[in-house]
Amino acid sequence: MIVVYGINDQLNPIKAKMSDVIHSCMQSVLGMPEDKRAHRFVPLEREDFYYPGGRSDAYTVIEINMMSGRKPETQKALIKSLFQELESQLSLAPVDVEITINEQQPHQWGFRGMTGDEANDLKYKVNV
Repeated sequence: MIVVYGINDQLNPIKAKMSDVIHSCMQSVLGMPEDKRAHRFVPLEREDFYYPGGRSDAYTVIEINMMSGRKPETQKALIKSLFQELESQLSLAPVDVEITINEQQPHQWGFRGMTGDEANDLKYKVNV
């Protein structure tokens, strides 16, 4: 599950393409299937979005929530892929992008009426 925050007049025009870029990175690095896109975009008014100095109004925060199990090098590869693809496809400078990965244990996820540790039919691997 991914949540993206940005200033509304910057984020709204690019959010569909950004979703494509993010999902492409999730597929290539983590092996996520095409039908596992779970993105939430939160466009904010300028007065509701404070960000660090040295950033432009294009500053974007991407929070990635996932079940624990991915190796640190896999997570780093995902972050670097996102920086690269967001810059090349959307002209978002890496200085204007902040990415965090929040991991939770499988038993802390609930979907399709069960917890993540009960799911035995996932179409992707968590331990990569």
